[in-house]
Amino acid sequence: SHELRTPLTVIKGYTETLLDEQNWQDPKMAERILTIIDKEAERLSRLLKDLLDLSQIESSKGVMKKQKVDLKNVVEEAVSLLRGHSEAKNLEVNLIIHGHELRNIWGDPDWLLQMFIDILENAIKYTPQGGRIEIKLQEKGKELLAAVKDTGIGIPARNIPYIFERFYRVDKGRSRRLGGTGLGLAIVKHILEAHGGHVTVESSVGVGTTFSVYLPLAPVAV
Repeated sequence: SHELRTPLTVIKGYTETLLDEQNWQDPKMAERILTIIDKEAERLSRLLKDLLDLSQIESSKGVMKKQKVDLKNVVEEAVSLLRGHSEAKNLEVNLIIHGHELRNIWGDPDWLLQMFIDILENAIKYTPQGGRIEIKLQEKGKELLAAVKDTGIGIPARNIPYIFERFYRVDKGRSRRLGGTGLGLAIVKHILEAHGGHVTVESSVGVGTTFSVYLPLAPVAV
Protein backbone atom coordinates (compact mmCIF):
# COMPACT_ATOMS: atom_id res chain seq x y z
CA SER A 1 0.00 0.00 0.00
CA HIS A 2 2.94 2.33 0.69
CA GLU A 3 4.13 1.94 -2.91
CA LEU A 4 0.70 3.01 -4.19
CA ARG A 5 0.28 5.84 -1.70
CA THR A 6 3.56 7.56 -2.55
CA PRO A 7 2.75 8.58 -6.16
CA LEU A 8 -0.86 9.33 -5.20
CA THR A 9 0.31 11.64 -2.41
CA VAL A 10 2.69 13.43 -4.79
CA ILE A 11 -0.03 13.82 -7.45
CA LYS A 12 -2.55 15.12 -4.91
CA GLY A 13 -0.07 17.54 -3.34
CA TYR A 14 1.08 19.04 -6.63
CA THR A 15 -2.48 19.21 -7.97
CA GLU A 16 -3.43 21.30 -4.93
CA THR A 17 -0.37 23.47 -5.55
CA LEU A 18 -1.37 23.90 -9.18
CA LEU A 19 -4.90 24.93 -8.17
CA ASP A 20 -3.40 27.86 -6.31
CA GLU A 21 -4.10 30.78 -8.65
CA GLN A 22 -0.68 32.32 -8.02
CA ASN A 23 1.07 29.38 -9.67
CA TRP A 24 -0.89 29.85 -12.91
CA GLN A 25 0.67 33.30 -13.19
CA ASP A 26 4.10 31.66 -13.46
CA PRO A 27 4.11 29.49 -16.63
CA LYS A 28 7.47 27.89 -15.78
CA MET A 29 6.25 26.87 -12.33
CA ALA A 30 3.01 25.47 -13.80
CA GLU A 31 4.97 23.49 -16.41
CA ARG A 32 7.31 22.06 -13.76
CA ILE A 33 4.36 20.96 -11.60
CA LEU A 34 2.55 19.36 -14.56
CA THR A 35 5.73 17.48 -15.51
CA ILE A 36 5.98 16.03 -11.99
CA ILE A 37 2.29 15.04 -11.99
CA ASP A 38 2.69 13.35 -15.39
CA LYS A 39 5.79 11.44 -14.23
CA GLU A 40 4.11 10.20 -11.05
CA ALA A 41 0.94 9.22 -12.93
CA GLU A 42 3.07 7.17 -15.34
CA ARG A 43 4.86 5.50 -12.40
CA LEU A 44 1.51 4.66 -10.80
CA SER A 45 0.28 3.20 -14.11
CA ARG A 46 3.37 0.95 -14.38
CA LEU A 47 3.00 -0.13 -10.77
CA LEU A 48 -0.66 -1.10 -11.23
CA LYS A 49 0.18 -3.03 -14.42
CA ASP A 50 2.93 -4.98 -12.64
CA LEU A 51 0.66 -5.73 -9.67
CA LEU A 52 -2.04 -7.02 -12.02
CA ASP A 53 0.51 -9.15 -13.89
CA LEU A 54 1.79 -10.63 -10.64
CA SER A 55 -1.73 -11.38 -9.41
CA GLN A 56 -2.64 -13.00 -12.73
CA ILE A 57 0.47 -15.20 -12.73
CA GLU A 58 -0.15 -16.36 -9.16
CA SER A 59 -3.77 -17.23 -9.90
CA SER A 60 -3.14 -18.95 -13.25
CA LYS A 61 -0.02 -21.06 -12.68
CA GLY A 62 -1.95 -24.25 -13.32
CA VAL A 63 -3.86 -22.96 -16.36
CA MET A 64 -1.15 -21.35 -18.45
CA LYS A 65 -1.55 -21.92 -22.19
CA LYS A 66 1.51 -24.11 -22.56
CA GLN A 67 2.76 -25.35 -25.91
CA LYS A 68 6.00 -25.99 -27.78
CA VAL A 69 7.95 -22.73 -27.80
CA ASP A 70 11.02 -21.72 -29.79
CA LEU A 71 12.78 -19.59 -27.18
CA LYS A 72 14.95 -17.92 -29.81
CA ASN A 73 11.82 -16.37 -31.34
CA VAL A 74 10.63 -15.18 -27.92
CA VAL A 75 13.97 -13.53 -27.11
CA GLU A 76 14.19 -11.93 -30.56
CA GLU A 77 10.71 -10.44 -30.09
CA ALA A 78 11.64 -9.05 -26.66
CA VAL A 79 14.80 -7.47 -28.11
CA SER A 80 12.77 -5.99 -30.98
CA LEU A 81 10.11 -4.53 -28.65
CA LEU A 82 12.81 -2.84 -26.54
CA ARG A 83 14.98 -1.69 -29.44
CA GLY A 84 13.89 1.93 -29.04
CA HIS A 85 15.06 1.93 -25.41
CA SER A 86 18.41 0.28 -26.17
CA GLU A 87 19.10 2.53 -29.18
CA ALA A 88 18.28 5.63 -27.12
CA LYS A 89 21.25 4.70 -24.90
CA ASN A 90 23.41 3.55 -27.83
CA LEU A 91 23.62 0.03 -26.37
CA GLU A 92 24.95 -2.91 -28.38
CA VAL A 93 22.56 -5.87 -28.02
CA ASN A 94 23.67 -9.27 -29.36
CA LEU A 95 21.95 -12.66 -29.44
CA ILE A 96 24.31 -15.66 -29.58
CA ILE A 97 23.09 -19.21 -30.26
CA HIS A 98 25.26 -22.14 -29.14
CA GLY A 99 24.57 -25.34 -31.05
CA HIS A 100 23.25 -26.08 -34.52
CA GLU A 101 19.55 -26.14 -33.64
CA LEU A 102 17.99 -25.59 -30.23
CA ARG A 103 15.15 -27.81 -29.09
CA ASN A 104 11.84 -26.28 -28.04
CA ILE A 105 10.76 -25.70 -24.48
CA TRP A 106 7.26 -26.28 -23.07
CA GLY A 107 5.62 -23.08 -21.91
CA ASP A 108 3.28 -20.15 -22.35
CA PRO A 109 4.80 -17.90 -25.05
CA ASP A 110 3.08 -14.74 -23.79
CA TRP A 111 4.33 -15.09 -20.22
CA LEU A 112 7.80 -16.11 -21.40
CA LEU A 113 7.90 -12.96 -23.54
CA GLN A 114 6.90 -10.88 -20.50
CA MET A 115 9.68 -12.51 -18.48
CA PHE A 116 12.39 -11.67 -21.01
CA ILE A 117 11.06 -8.14 -21.44
CA ASP A 118 11.41 -7.64 -17.68
CA ILE A 119 14.96 -9.05 -17.61
CA LEU A 120 16.08 -7.03 -20.64
CA GLU A 121 14.41 -3.85 -19.37
CA ASN A 122 16.44 -4.21 -16.20
CA ALA A 123 19.65 -4.68 -18.19
CA ILE A 124 18.93 -1.64 -20.37
CA LYS A 125 17.92 0.49 -17.39
CA TYR A 126 21.10 -0.14 -15.40
CA THR A 127 23.63 -0.25 -18.25
CA PRO A 128 25.35 3.09 -18.93
CA GLN A 129 25.30 4.83 -22.30
CA GLY A 130 27.29 2.96 -24.95
CA GLY A 131 27.32 -0.33 -23.00
CA ARG A 132 26.68 -3.87 -24.18
CA ILE A 133 24.06 -6.57 -23.55
CA GLU A 134 24.63 -10.14 -24.67
CA ILE A 135 22.02 -12.93 -24.69
CA LYS A 136 23.33 -16.48 -25.05
CA LEU A 137 21.07 -19.46 -25.70
CA GLN A 138 22.31 -23.03 -25.32
CA GLU A 139 21.14 -26.47 -24.24
CA LYS A 140 22.36 -27.73 -20.87
CA GLY A 141 21.33 -31.35 -20.38
CA LYS A 142 17.53 -31.39 -20.10
CA GLU A 143 17.30 -27.61 -19.87
CA LEU A 144 17.67 -24.60 -22.12
CA LEU A 145 19.87 -21.85 -20.72
CA ALA A 146 19.27 -18.20 -21.59
CA ALA A 147 22.04 -16.03 -20.12
CA VAL A 148 21.53 -12.25 -20.23
CA LYS A 149 24.83 -10.46 -19.56
CA ASP A 150 25.21 -6.69 -19.33
CA THR A 151 28.01 -4.20 -18.70
CA GLY A 152 25.90 -2.31 -16.18
CA ILE A 153 26.49 -0.91 -12.72
CA GLY A 154 26.32 -4.33 -11.05
CA ILE A 155 24.66 -5.53 -7.84
CA PRO A 156 26.46 -5.79 -4.48
CA ALA A 157 26.76 -9.44 -3.37
CA ARG A 158 24.83 -8.76 -0.14
CA ASN A 159 21.77 -7.63 -2.15
CA ILE A 160 21.53 -10.51 -4.63
CA PRO A 161 19.54 -12.89 -2.33
CA TYR A 162 16.74 -10.30 -2.07
CA ILE A 163 16.35 -8.91 -5.60
CA PHE A 164 13.44 -11.24 -6.50
CA GLU A 165 11.36 -10.06 -3.54
CA ARG A 166 8.43 -7.73 -4.18
CA PHE A 167 9.31 -4.03 -3.99
CA TYR A 168 12.95 -4.75 -3.13
CA ARG A 169 15.31 -2.17 -4.61
CA VAL A 170 19.09 -2.16 -4.33
CA ASP A 171 19.13 1.64 -4.66
CA LYS A 172 15.67 3.09 -3.99
CA GLY A 173 16.55 6.58 -5.18
CA ARG A 174 18.10 5.40 -8.45
CA SER A 175 15.26 2.95 -9.09
CA ARG A 176 12.61 5.65 -8.68
CA ARG A 177 14.53 8.04 -10.95
CA LEU A 178 14.72 5.33 -13.63
CA GLY A 179 11.03 4.46 -13.29
CA GLY A 180 11.36 1.08 -11.56
CA THR A 181 8.40 -0.41 -9.70
CA GLY A 182 10.32 -3.02 -7.69
CA LEU A 183 8.14 -5.79 -9.14
CA GLY A 184 9.84 -6.77 -12.41
CA LEU A 185 12.11 -9.45 -10.97
CA ALA A 186 9.34 -10.77 -8.69
CA ILE A 187 7.31 -11.32 -11.88
CA VAL A 188 10.30 -13.09 -13.47
CA LYS A 189 10.56 -15.43 -10.47
CA HIS A 190 6.86 -16.36 -10.54
CA ILE A 191 6.83 -16.99 -14.31
CA LEU A 192 9.89 -19.23 -13.98
CA GLU A 193 8.35 -21.18 -11.10
CA ALA A 194 5.20 -21.72 -13.17
CA HIS A 195 7.40 -23.25 -15.90
CA GLY A 196 9.49 -25.43 -13.60
CA GLY A 197 12.54 -23.26 -14.25
CA HIS A 198 15.05 -21.41 -12.11
CA VAL A 199 17.48 -18.50 -12.31
CA THR A 200 20.95 -17.69 -11.00
CA VAL A 201 22.58 -14.27 -10.76
CA GLU A 202 26.25 -13.33 -10.96
CA SER A 203 27.31 -9.71 -10.60
CA SER A 204 30.30 -7.47 -10.01
CA VAL A 205 29.82 -3.84 -9.01
CA GLY A 206 31.01 -1.56 -11.80
CA VAL A 207 31.46 -4.49 -14.20
CA GLY A 208 28.01 -5.93 -14.91
CA THR A 209 25.44 -8.61 -14.18
CA THR A 210 24.46 -11.96 -15.71
CA PHE A 211 20.99 -13.46 -15.24
CA SER A 212 21.08 -17.17 -16.18
CA VAL A 213 17.58 -18.51 -16.81
CA TYR A 214 17.08 -22.29 -17.00
CA LEU A 215 13.91 -23.73 -18.56
CA PRO A 216 13.03 -27.43 -19.05
CA LEU A 217 13.15 -28.67 -22.63
CA ALA A 218 9.89 -29.95 -24.11
CA PRO A 219 9.49 -33.74 -23.91
CA VAL A 220 10.35 -35.39 -27.23
CA ALA A 221 6.86 -36.89 -27.49
CA VAL A 222 5.11 -33.52 -27.03
